[in-house]
Amino acid sequence: MIDLHTHSIFSDGDLIPTELARRAYAAGYKAIAITDHADHSNFDFIIPRMIKVGNKITEKGRIKVLPGVELTHVDPADLAALAKEARALGAKIIVVHGETMVEPVPEGTNLAALQADIDILAHPGLITEEEIKIAAQRGIYLEITTRKGHSLSNGHVARLAQKFRAKLVLDNDAHSPADFVGRTMAMKIALGAGLTADEIAAMFANAQDIVQRASM
Repeated sequence: MIDLHTHSIFSDGDLIPTELARRAYAAGYKAIAITDHADHSNFDFIIPRMIKVGNKITEKGRIKVLPGVELTHVDPADLAALAKEARALGAKIIVVHGETMVEPVPEGTNLAALQADIDILAHPGLITEEEIKIAAQRGIYLEITTRKGHSLSNGHVARLAQKFRAKLVLDNDAHSPADFVGRTMAMKIALGAGLTADEIAAMFANAQDIVQRASM
């Protein structure tokens, strides 16, 4: 299993990065990205620390930790520039906090994110067909999430991704140890979203592809 959307105490997670990685490993995960919530106030603080600790954990050979950020509640007009700066600082995984149904994310976030240099649009809520088409064309991954609340739109995201051949990943959006659901529950959640067994296998392979590319 791979989780490309997790949080440590550097934003609103419960654990320091080392324990977060250890808990993920104990739950059967082979790789994670630590993608703490970021905006202009803290992205330049978070990324160097995630690079340092990620390298230290990864070199032990048990679990790979990729440094990243989740750009969160940022004005849509600022997303592209902030993503570019985060990439220049060394973020390997750039997630944008999409227009979830359960938070007041600025309207236009999904579209602006899909026009920027990002890897994953997290919990994109009631994403539109036009936005799904952009994701498919640009190779940006859309998230199926196991997280309570954000997961309410999983079925909608899965249906449109199937229709327009957009790529999906499944993430836990883990903030605490209990959020690492493991492979069996992840598959059940994906089935519940309307994905087939073959589509679920492809989704898991997508996560492996992202990790491989980010590790180059």
